[in-house]
Amino acid sequence: MQLQKENILIVDDDVNILELLQRHLQSWNYHVFKALSVKEAVSILRDTTIDLLITDLKMPELDGSELIKFVSEHYPKMPKLVITGYPSVQDSLVAIKSGAVDYLTKPFTKAELKLALEKSLIPHKTNDKPTKIATVVNNNAYGEIIGNSDKINSVIQVIERVKNNKATIFIKGESGTGKELVARAIHYQGKFARAPFIAVNCGGIPENLLEAELFGYLKGAFTGAENNRDGFFQAANGGTIFLDEIGNASLAVQSRLLRVLQEKEVVKVGATKAEKVDLRIIAATNSDLREMIQKQTFREDLFYRLTVVEIDVAPLRERKEDIKLLVDKFLFKYGVEYKDGYIKITPEALSVLERYNWPGNIRELENIIQRAVILCDKTVDVTHFPEHLKYSLNFSSEKLQPLKVIEKQYIEKVLRATGNNKTKAAEILQIDRKTIRQKLMD
Repeated sequence: MQLQKENILIVDDDVNILELLQRHLQSWNYHVFKALSVKEAVSILRDTTIDLLITDLKMPELDGSELIKFVSEHYPKMPKLVITGYPSVQDSLVAIKSGAVDYLTKPFTKAELKLALEKSLIPHKTNDKPTKIATVVNNNAYGEIIGNSDKINSVIQVIERVKNNKATIFIKGESGTGKELVARAIHYQGKFARAPFIAVNCGGIPENLLEAELFGYLKGAFTGAENNRDGFFQAANGGTIFLDEIGNASLAVQSRLLRVLQEKEVVKVGATKAEKVDLRIIAATNSDLREMIQKQTFREDLFYRLTVVEIDVAPLRERKEDIKLLVDKFLFKYGVEYKDGYIKITPEALSVLERYNWPGNIRELENIIQRAVILCDKTVDVTHFPEHLKYSLNFSSEKLQPLKVIEKQYIEKVLRATGNNKTKAAEILQIDRKTIRQKLMD
């Protein structure tokens, strides 16, 4: 049986070099992905599992060294090979310091390329040791999770414990905190990373369709079921299924899900025969399932089956030290997408973001940075933020006082303006002299 070959991403603004590299790599049966720019490469990296990056250094707009830094931060386990036609000691140092495994100078022979590939890929293949937490924290990234706060480090510690087994995991946290990113980290940082990862938003599928979508159905099982069809559970077999907003699942779906957890088998809608499945179930919600149990809208036995391991993702307001790292990530992401370059942020604007309370969590922060990048030229400042953010900060920064204190202060202000003439002050305030006296005494 032929071994599965690695996916290799090659990045160069020279089409001839891309085609040459592709021919060599495909002759060795590697799977090849090509990009003419850093922007295009980042897009491929988001959607594809890549085992090795090969990049030129000198490219227009963003250069290869910036791509290497991006990959080192967001995909710390991915080896990187640099190829350039403008060799220099400085370039070599930049590439190696940024995390490149090797450095090739154009023109190079096919044999030299193969040797560099082996040097880059063999340590990657044989290194089965899990990434140490300390290394991850120093890079400020763990998979797609960004942060170095104690709250995030606690989450990563749990992921490291569970990533290589198929224990059922329950992730709780407010909307927008990144629960799906945690689920993806559990899957892609572990030994099942090559297996399927299927994410299902239980709140985004109509209740009458969710059962069929999850478990599949037979032809004729219901109106519109024109063919036999597998569901999300069959698609995730051997890997991980992530059930987001599990609190939205009906009691009928909950009952079927309990059977999957207990018996490790799925029955399609309209079928009587069960199918065995071997997968890991990760569920998440921002609902209070214990409260739902009290209201009898969520099964207690299912709750305990789902919560073998619990991970609590903290809201952004409880880990504000991660805001700068997240802002840097989103500035790069949307700078590449909209401006073809790095976007900076003023210290004043960053301070505003760090003081805000973020009721919408990371999702709200990303939306605000995306908007700001679109509106700015090369630097984001406070003027590029929505008014509600600035208003909320101004309002919350004031010292709020009881109404009677504010009334007393205003009465005293009117009295000073009228030379302590209580009759005149009463006319302005539209209250009588007795009321003025009472409010001043309170």
